[in-house]
Amino acid sequence: MAIPVIDFSKTEGEERSKTLAEIAHCCEEWGFFQLVNHGISEELLERVKKVASECYKVEREAGFGESEPVKKLKELMEKESCDERIDDVDWEDVFLLTDHNAHQWPSKTAGFRETMKEYRSELKKLAVRVMETMDENLGLPKGYMKKAFSGGKEEEEEEDAAFFGTKVSHYPPCPKPEKVAGLRAHTDAGGVILLFQDDEVESLQILKDGVWLDVQPLKNAIVINTGDQVEVLSNGRYKSVWHRILATPHGNRRSIASFYNPSTEATIHPATQLLAEKAEAEYPRFVFGDYMSVYAEQKFLPKEPRFQAVKAV
Repeated sequence: MAIPVIDFSKTEGEERSKTLAEIAHCCEEWGFFQLVNHGISEELLERVKKVASECYKVEREAGFGESEPVKKLKELMEKESCDERIDDVDWEDVFLLTDHNAHQWPSKTAGFRETMKEYRSELKKLAVRVMETMDENLGLPKGYMKKAFSGGKEEEEEEDAAFFGTKVSHYPPCPKPEKVAGLRAHTDAGGVILLFQDDEVESLQILKDGVWLDVQPLKNAIVINTGDQVEVLSNGRYKSVWHRILATPHGNRRSIASFYNPSTEATIHPATQLLAEKAEAEYPRFVFGDYMSVYAEQKFLPKEPRFQAVKAV
């Protein structure tokens, strides 16, 4: 079963209503979908692939060889007849790009900083457009989700209030992929996630109806998934679903995931407009920063206890 693919350009044409309905179905039943014709140029995406791959080779590969997951797997492989798995680390090299840590971005790879700055700018615009389609499908005012994530700040302040981060990951070939996860199963804590995944190396899976399904590589598509905060804002109508990345023996999987998340000070709760259909909210009211404190300890555990454990406001 393939993950749904949406032609995002059709949200502006004669097939707008049909396309919006398809997006709504994806958010309600899948929690994941792929966007094509999303407005980000092929030329820019090809540059992103190039600088990300070069950055790993030039600035990251040697360090991964000395990393904790590599050392732990080596120790495990030295044991005879060992049935153990490594369950406390991931077979992943990762670093984070934000507007506030630009001075720490990789500097030895030609064009990396310039390309990723341009890409993040374009992707942030796409994130806003995606959220606006969700607003419309939920019957909320245009810009509702963006404003909620900004903590209710006014238009001119919103851009700086919400958090937009980009996680650049590589999953190198693993000699014993059955012994360690590329990235352990989890749901995403934040809002809307936009993933530019590898064109060729499969390994991302989502859990649907109790079955793990591959998210098929699709050249220059952007994979969208809804995080925990979208589930809360929609009062459970939209789903934040389990997903994972398998370690693989071949190929160095590239994964560039960007997160449009609430400000740590934003108060998150089900939209009041959606509560008429139900007697009460299905989720508590909480400050996103408090939720992240719980998530840091429980990322790889079921999300429902996190909602109950977070401090209500």
